[in-house]
Amino acid sequence: MLENNVHNCALAFEGGGYRAAYTAGMANVLLERGIYFDEVVGISAGASHAVDYVSRDQDRIRRSFIDLAGKREAGGIWSVLHGRGFFNAAYDYQGCVDDGFMPFNWNAFVANPAHIRIQSFERDTGRTVSFTRKSMKSLEQMLMCVRASSSLPGMMRPIAINGHVMLDGGLGIGAGLPTHLAEMDGYEKIFLLATRPQGYRKVPASPRMRHLYKHWERTYPLMAEALLTRWSRYNAALDHLSELEHEGLALVVRPDQMQVTSTTLDTQKLRHAYFMGHNQGMRELPRWEKFIFG
Repeated sequence: MLENNVHNCALAFEGGGYRAAYTAGMANVLLERGIYFDEVVGISAGASHAVDYVSRDQDRIRRSFIDLAGKREAGGIWSVLHGRGFFNAAYDYQGCVDDGFMPFNWNAFVANPAHIRIQSFERDTGRTVSFTRKSMKSLEQMLMCVRASSSLPGMMRPIAINGHVMLDGGLGIGAGLPTHLAEMDGYEKIFLLATRPQGYRKVPASPRMRHLYKHWERTYPLMAEALLTRWSRYNAALDHLSELEHEGLALVVRPDQMQVTSTTLDTQKLRHAYFMGHNQGMRELPRWEKFIFG
């Protein structure tokens, strides 16, 4: 059984697609320094970080947001032309494990007593769902939960769990910020690795995107509503997070600069983002440790 040394502070990972290459570098700073949390939460790409962090697999944390992007099977135009979406979710979560390209250390995941919570969204009910270890009894179930947390409408083929079509957890409560997941488990102190820089606020959808959402509204009204209101809900979650920061209950680590987007597949750019995140983490480590262990 693995042991953890952070008991009264939760680790939270924001999503953001391939912007998570930056926070991958930060996550590995935590593991390199032997900083192990009892509570780990994440949404979307942050869900991938959460399970990889719990398995303490530094190589997988890095490769998930660098090397995987370079695989033709993982996404891009080839995937779109084959009807699999811009991101080929079937390969990105299960396929890359099955073929040995991105093995997952299931034994280490099971041996870690840390509590984990990740979030998804039921397309047809509008219900926010969170998954814990109770939903992750096997490697396949765990990978399905992570995929469910990350299935962006229009970008990936969704997956069904227990008869419900699941979409990206960023459509649900918090609109992508995972603060509330730690609060659900009774944690008041939160260390959050963000993928957006200081001062970022979401804005309403562009006319083009609103037109697309309105088109989806005919078939999936609750999904469309979640997409249309996400900007305001995200900003409200940001305001709550700012209050926690002001009270000394949250430390939000924001990237100094973000030079990649959620859909960047250029491995050279992603590798640069990873090392920028790692360098920032090493530079800020004393501040991190003071908050985490203080």
